[in-house]
Amino acid sequence: MSNQVIFNTAKEKHLEKLSQYVPVVSRVHGGSHPEFHKVREVFEKIAEKIKEAGTEKPNLDVEFAKLREVTDRYAVPNDVCESYEAVYNMLEEMDRAYHS
Repeated sequence: MSNQVIFNTAKEKHLEKLSQYVPVVSRVHGGSHPEFHKVREVFEKIAEKIKEAGTEKPNLDVEFAKLREVTDRYAVPNDVCESYEAVYNMLEEMDRAYHS
């Protein structure tokens, strides 16, 4: 399977759900986990680039590198809900798919 197909599969699987979860998790956990505000900012940039790219694969190297840095490679904090964990897992899967 090509990189484009792998990424498109992950994108179709997670993008809509992430668009719903990220703002809620940011609102709920942003006070105790201010780094999540940066996660939201980077995710919004990813979603924008994906939309602008249409059927092409967008250049997301900088955004995924920033997410890995901000999240400590998607390490889930101990004091968060399942939705927070799900966001990190979906972002990590999209990151892996993008770089495969």
